[in-house]
Order: sequence, then structure tokens, then C-alpha cells
Amino acid sequence: MSETIYNRIAMLRAERGISRRQLAEALGVHYQTIGYLERGEYSPSLHLALRIAQYFEVNVEVVFSTAPFPRLGERSA
Repeated sequence: MSETIYNRIAMLRAERGISRRQLAEALGVHYQTIGYLERGEYSPSLHLALRIAQYFEVNVEVVFSTAPFPRLGERSA
């Protein structure tokens, strides 16, 4: 069973015009941590995941998933 955590952090940042550094400063983490999260090289703690979702004002399930998110424009079968 894979323990990969998928996320939409980069997409949410792009939609809002927020840099990795700006997000990191708002969350109190190093900006490289945001890059590691976005690339799936690091899985966030529950506390950090909830803070990220709160920052973007969405439910945590909008940002994180245990299954890959469908590509934009991809239709469900």
C-alpha cells in the first residue's frame, strides 16, 4: 500500500498568485518545505495539512488526497 500523499498546493498557489516564499512565511515553514510538499517528496503532518487548507480557505480534502487528482479537463468515466 502506497503512502504517497497527493496535493494541489501548486495549483492553489498559482490561482491566487502566491509564491512559495509567501506561503511559507504565512505558515511559518521554510520555503523549501513548500517545494518538497508540492513535488511529493515530503508528506505534511496533520497539523501542517490543516493549516495549509485553512490558509487557502478550503477543506483539507481539496488540497490533499491519497489518490492522484484527475487532470484538469479530464472526464470521469
